[in-house]
Amino acid sequence: MDTLEIDATELQAITQLLDKLEGTFERLDTEEALHQVAVHAHELPSRLRLALNAFRLERMSGVLRIRGYQVDDDRLGPTPGHWRESRNPSPAHREELLLVMLSSLVGDPFGWATQQDGRLIHDIIPIQGHEQEQMGTSSEALLTWHTEDAFHLLRGDFLAFSCLRNPYAAVTTIGFVDTLKLTDRTRSVLAQPRFNILPDNSHKAKNNSPGTAESFAYVEEMLNNPAPVAVLFGDLDKPYIRADPYFMTVQDGDDEARAALAELADAVEDDMHDLRLEAGEFCFLDNFRVVHGRKPFKARFDGTDRWLKRVNVTSDLRKSRGARTSAGSRSIH
Repeated sequence: MDTLEIDATELQAITQLLDKLEGTFERLDTEEALHQVAVHAHELPSRLRLALNAFRLERMSGVLRIRGYQVDDDRLGPTPGHWRESRNPSPAHREELLLVMLSSLVGDPFGWATQQDGRLIHDIIPIQGHEQEQMGTSSEALLTWHTEDAFHLLRGDFLAFSCLRNPYAAVTTIGFVDTLKLTDRTRSVLAQPRFNILPDNSHKAKNNSPGTAESFAYVEEMLNNPAPVAVLFGDLDKPYIRADPYFMTVQDGDDEARAALAELADAVEDDMHDLRLEAGEFCFLDNFRVVHGRKPFKARFDGTDRWLKRVNVTSDLRKSRGARTSAGSRSIH
């Protein structure tokens, strides 16, 4: 993992930039706001811009942690009990603004029409009743390692997080694909389209507010008729990965593919790393080069729980044009 510590001079420059911009954008998910925020991102300290550009170009590991920003906990107020309770403007508007600016330096932020009601910026919080679910809103269940939105052809290249609070040091788990110890034969099998990945629960209609059936048409199609895909791709000596074992299947009788998937799972689980995000930290994950999950924790449901903000980021917004209602929209249907 790579870490960048913001120094006092850089923190002052960031604070002044947020002071200047905070009242400019009531919403950060509009076409105009995203256009302007991406430009203002180049006013951030050069060391941050250099680090994020190096991360984007794979000159770093698949995890970049940025430390040293300070969150005003009193301003945030209580952690919401559900993402639907998020207010607009958010009490974390400054942190959301900085998250979107930083994200704009590695690509274009986007959201899903089928996740958190199409919001661009997601609240990652424990929700009562989701304790045992395989979703970011669970708590007591082990969130199995995965690449984000692995089922979808248009999944993000990167994930960006801002930690607002984590009072009990809940652990995010990270696995690096570069270091996997796999046989050549297993790599070859995993690079063939012999695996099905089903949509995870966060994209299902039951976990969103009622919407149009069209928004969930792709999800339903992938649930009923998943297209076979490869798990590893790119340079097989240093591969990219697309996997979500909890939601994966192989064809009946394909014992070789099943064994290869099991070997991959063992290799990943043997070399997972702990990441304890703290308030004020930002974290970027390369969704092609690392997998991530989360260890169980005991949520309080009293307004003091762990609270992250999350943004999906794509390196090529144009590839999703057929799945967005307009060129300016950032919501993929």
